[in-house]
Amino acid sequence: MSAPGSAAKRPPISLPPGSRVRVRSAGPDDTAIESVGWFRGLVSIGGDNIMAVELDGTNGEEKGRIRLVPIPALLAIDILEVAKAEEEKHAEPSQSPGYFR
Repeated sequence: MSAPGSAAKRPPISLPPGSRVRVRSAGPDDTAIESVGWFRGLVSIGGDNIMAVELDGTNGEEKGRIRLVPIPALLAIDILEVAKAEEEKHAEPSQSPGYFR
């Protein structure tokens, strides 16, 4: 017997580029830096993986600035809105009727 709301019924969690996120990461002097914006993807610099977030200006920061957050510095990621994955966008049927109906 499975528990109500078991993981088998829930879709897998994904974070496609374009999703709106709130990221908390380690900052100086044991403080957290909060970055709110759109997930742009993962970047590799010198073999290290880094999360790219395009800031939306929510916290008074420059809108459109790209913040790079090293993966080891991540404390929490809140997914505020999930963007449609590229595969789903291309898989949509066309709006024009087909030859055979």
